[in-house]
Amino acid sequence: MKVRVLGCSGAIARDCRTTSFLVDGDLLVDAGTGVGDLTLPEMTGISDVLLTHSHLDHVAALPLMIDAIASQLTRPVCIHALAGTIAALKAHVFNNVIWPDFSRIPSPDQPFIAFHEVHVGQRLEIGGKLIEVLPAVHTVPAVGYAVSRPGGRAWVFTGDTERNPAFWERVNAMDVAALVIETAFSNREKDLARRSLHLSPSALAEELDCIERSTSFPIYITHTKPVQTELIMAEIQRFDQTLPFGPDVSHDIRWLRAGQEFEL
Repeated sequence: MKVRVLGCSGAIARDCRTTSFLVDGDLLVDAGTGVGDLTLPEMTGISDVLLTHSHLDHVAALPLMIDAIASQLTRPVCIHALAGTIAALKAHVFNNVIWPDFSRIPSPDQPFIAFHEVHVGQRLEIGGKLIEVLPAVHTVPAVGYAVSRPGGRAWVFTGDTERNPAFWERVNAMDVAALVIETAFSNREKDLARRSLHLSPSALAEELDCIERSTSFPIYITHTKPVQTELIMAEIQRFDQTLPFGPDVSHDIRWLRAGQEFEL
């Protein structure tokens, strides 16, 4: 299984694209502005989209992508999301005001997109990949995802979330190959992070302490605000001095970058 990072920034700037991952060329996880760097043939190869939640930085490219490939589609692109996310997209994006309702165009019987509701704890099989819908704690209905091949280790994405005990309970029962976790704000804005239900480095440290001591896997930091990325990473690197996990605990923490690929 190959996971390609299209975008992993918490906002836009030069060379910064918002959240989107391409798995095996046919599965899109979130549809932020990073989707815009795909070629038309690459977009046409996407059959399914997993959305973590309805915020713009995670869905902005979805209507534009569908518009770009609509004439090439032979069946609807399947959009998998929580009921609340689907309702938000129907009300605020695909509403014939902001964008055409592609769930009924060119006809209700043969639309460009089809919505498929998911729920936390659900397990799906899409294109030979196993998907588990994981809990998230955010200001709108939200989830994370674990993606794997049968018999393989899981690539796990938290989505946007704050403190999340239920997530760690499930992750500790998995064979994890890599974890992608958000840290949107620096510690100087930790109060804003908590109010907006995002993580700061201090909150991240407490969350990572929930990982069972016997497990180890690389942890990739995503969703940093471009203006604070260097500060956030510096604060994370100071964990040993500021928020020690314990004398026998260490984590392999890395910075996620657009263009990275994971072979799992």
